[in-house]
Amino acid sequence: MNAVRAFEAAARHVSFTKAADELHVTHGAVSRQVALLESWLGTALFRRSASQLTLTDAGRSYAAEVTSMLDRLAVASMHLVQHAAPTTLSVNAPPTFTMRWLIARMSGFQRMRPDVEIRLTTSLLPVNFQEHGYSVAIRGAHAPLAGCRSLRFMTELIVPVCHTDLVESGGLHTPDDLHRHTLIGYATAPYTWPEWLAAADVPSLQSANTLQFEQMYFALQAASEGLGVVLVPLFLVVDDIVSGKLCAPFGPLAAMQRSYFANMATGGARNPIVDSFFEWLLREGRDTEDSINSWARTMTWQLPPPP
Repeated sequence: MNAVRAFEAAARHVSFTKAADELHVTHGAVSRQVALLESWLGTALFRRSASQLTLTDAGRSYAAEVTSMLDRLAVASMHLVQHAAPTTLSVNAPPTFTMRWLIARMSGFQRMRPDVEIRLTTSLLPVNFQEHGYSVAIRGAHAPLAGCRSLRFMTELIVPVCHTDLVESGGLHTPDDLHRHTLIGYATAPYTWPEWLAAADVPSLQSANTLQFEQMYFALQAASEGLGVVLVPLFLVVDDIVSGKLCAPFGPLAAMQRSYFANMATGGARNPIVDSFFEWLLREGRDTEDSINSWARTMTWQLPPPP
């Protein structure tokens, strides 16, 4: 094949030098490959002179066939590569949700669909498929997003969470005890401390201190270090609660409930890759809810029904 490729390039350019430049080899390498092919075929393909290189009649006939065959081979190879290459699915989701829930489960989808390449981006901005170019946008909300095809795949229950030391040594047992502790907040919080305190019937409570962050991830990390109490979705921290790293001192008291939706743009043909991703999300969401409900029963918690 090397000899055939060298001959085809030389025949197309009628030049060993130009063929060598195209193939990134030396002039001598092309000349040797063509001579090898001529020896194997038992006929001359070029007439060589000091100043000119021309094709023989056999060379012209052979070049026409070889060029056509190489073109068909290139087309067939490209067709196979396109069908064998991974299909890309671009998913946009909130940062902390992505880090603490989605990435931990993504290998399950990849085992189910090894042909799909997932590209994850994170954002809390309003969903805009045209501007940002993602296929699926995941958001927590009270209702499906307008103008989207939405799938509710998991319930979000937002509760106060803290390091276990604050309960064991800090006397944190009822909402009134929060006056001795730091309330941690974050700019992107869907449920603020004033809202929770009002729902917990202590609207006028003044905490010992407040600590504010831009993102939930940093606020949760601060709570994990024992710096205070934070309002976060239970499904993001249930593993840490079960392991004893964190605790939810008031259970589901005054919890706010939302849903997580997977959204795609409406219009156009249905995308089977997106459909399979939605089905996988639904199963993972149900598994997470089942795990939380089972654990909550052992704690004698009465969780609210899904919205």
